[in-house]
Amino acid sequence: MTISRLLTSMAVALSTTAASAQNAKLPDYAKTPAELSAVQPTGGAGGSGNPKVQVVTILGDASKPGVYAQLLKVGAEAQIPAHHHAGDRVGTVIQGTWHFGYGVQFDKAKLKTLPVGSVYTEPSNAPHFAMTSNEPVVVLITGTGPTDTIYENPADDPTRKP
Repeated sequence: MTISRLLTSMAVALSTTAASAQNAKLPDYAKTPAELSAVQPTGGAGGSGNPKVQVVTILGDASKPGVYAQLLKVGAEAQIPAHHHAGDRVGTVIQGTWHFGYGVQFDKAKLKTLPVGSVYTEPSNAPHFAMTSNEPVVVLITGTGPTDTIYENPADDPTRKP
């Protein structure tokens, strides 16, 4: 078998597996940035629990197996401590300037400034952290569920604070 045929066979097998693992049909979904701004938060798995972060689910259910897409609408002056998620995720900055870093604790020196159009990854179970400055930020997250949010330091988890 040639390399080309092997790769084609693997691609067919992977796409068939992915299709059967996710029985849902992709919905028709087309929104402009202005329309996305008007969409109300839905909540859901995969958000940080930070009160300045609103989750808007676009596709799927992040708490269940399968592909999902979410908008994270993050208010100005937000700081999100180090945490990780189950399942690989990809982020795309669609509004504002996002400051994002990898590591087990928040460290401003490790933040990378990501303007609109930037793309970054959140590998499964890899700790990361983020912040905004004086403007709100909107990030499109796509991933494979189920996902969750686990803080590296449980004391940083805003959902466990009174």
